[in-house]
Amino acid sequence: MDLKGVSALVTGGASGLGEATVRGLAAEGARVAILDRDHDGAIRVADEVGGLAVQADVTSGIAVTQALDAATRAHGVPRLVVNCAGIGTAGRVLGRDGPLPMEEFQRTIAVNLGGSFNVLRLAAERMSAAEPMADGERGLIVNTASVAAFDGQIGQAAYAASKGGIVAMSLPIARELARVGIRVNVIAPGVFRTPLLETLPEAAQVSLVAGIPFPARLGEPSEFADAVCFMARNRYVNGECLRLDGAVRLGMR
Repeated sequence: MDLKGVSALVTGGASGLGEATVRGLAAEGARVAILDRDHDGAIRVADEVGGLAVQADVTSGIAVTQALDAATRAHGVPRLVVNCAGIGTAGRVLGRDGPLPMEEFQRTIAVNLGGSFNVLRLAAERMSAAEPMADGERGLIVNTASVAAFDGQIGQAAYAASKGGIVAMSLPIARELARVGIRVNVIAPGVFRTPLLETLPEAAQVSLVAGIPFPARLGEPSEFADAVCFMARNRYVNGECLRLDGAVRLGMR
């Protein structure tokens, strides 16, 4: 996919990995719509890159449909959709105050997994009706998982389950959407310098960074954006999950 002039939509684009992705795509000439609940943040980023800010909750079918309508009016049907919106939930199944509240588990699944699927299904419908490009490609959807999908730590049951679901659903969806020329990939970032990392206890942050083999540092959001651009350019990357983690393997805690 040639990124110059392409219509792209990034959820969670007002901060963290999403913001870096917006900036990386805009630098390549893409026309980017930023979907985020933080409308002021989305406007700030949009103004800086010449993009479009749309406020929406990724779990709402109506809100996402309206956001896609706005993106299509401004830039054309989105051919590249990157799901970065998500939340982090830390809590033991059996904590000091009793079992993890079911509401916290359900909310994490609803936002991270359900929100990604909601955006994917609605964006894929529009992509499928667009004119094919090179190799018959009509679009690409990149979902954001986490290395916690594979080696989640104690206290990450809800988060790991939500990210594991993202990994598990991507191959069957990629196989299904192949008939209409839509690719589906996943990036599973490790420990990155993002606002989400800052929600973890300080001891947990120190422990995570200490276990990164090489480079022995936090991942930079721009490196995530580079991976998105690579997946967009290389049409043979389909149905894949890329661990972007400096070879880290999370310990129990």
